[in-house]
Amino acid sequence: MAISLTKGQRISLEKEAGKSLQQICVGVNWGAIEKKGFFGTKKVPVDLDASVGLYNDKKEPVDVVYFGQLRSKCGSIHHSGDDLTGDMDGDDGLDNEVVTISLQQVPNEVSAVAVVLNSFRKQDFAAIPFASIRLYEGSPSRVDNILATYDIANDPSFSGSVTMVLGVLYKKDGDWKFKAVGEPTKDQGLEQTIITVARSYI
Repeated sequence: MAISLTKGQRISLEKEAGKSLQQICVGVNWGAIEKKGFFGTKKVPVDLDASVGLYNDKKEPVDVVYFGQLRSKCGSIHHSGDDLTGDMDGDDGLDNEVVTISLQQVPNEVSAVAVVLNSFRKQDFAAIPFASIRLYEGSPSRVDNILATYDIANDPSFSGSVTMVLGVLYKKDGDWKFKAVGEPTKDQGLEQTIITVARSYI
């Protein structure tokens, strides 16, 4: 059964039988903004970018996976590609962008993997009608088992923000765990957000 995460909650990434997971997918889903005008309501595309930063024990970023670099240098993390619009016709239940992480292939020097979200067009997070993150076993085109879900929409604290830290995968006693963060930052782009994660969330 999937866990509905709250801010700051931590979970172990393991199967129901207690075995460690070999691979997980982090899927992000969001909707287009609805704007009311004289001639009715129109949908405005939302270009959010899910990205992943890899960090060593010294909290130094060693690699970034995003729409411009879809594969990590070590080959253990893959990005599904850039979604430029979000769900234009309401929530279709599918992820707009998916990052696949082969946990057992992540290099030993990497102790944390952070998932962040940036609004490419600098659209206010508070205006986005729905946005969520889910961790699951499977692939970008197939969901086998949902491990956890996390709703990141309609929070007043997101108002005015265009970047957000979704969560952090981290190693503890040789096993991977996940901490739900779901906090906006004051950054304006991915490069600054990756630095903020190192300073405040690892």
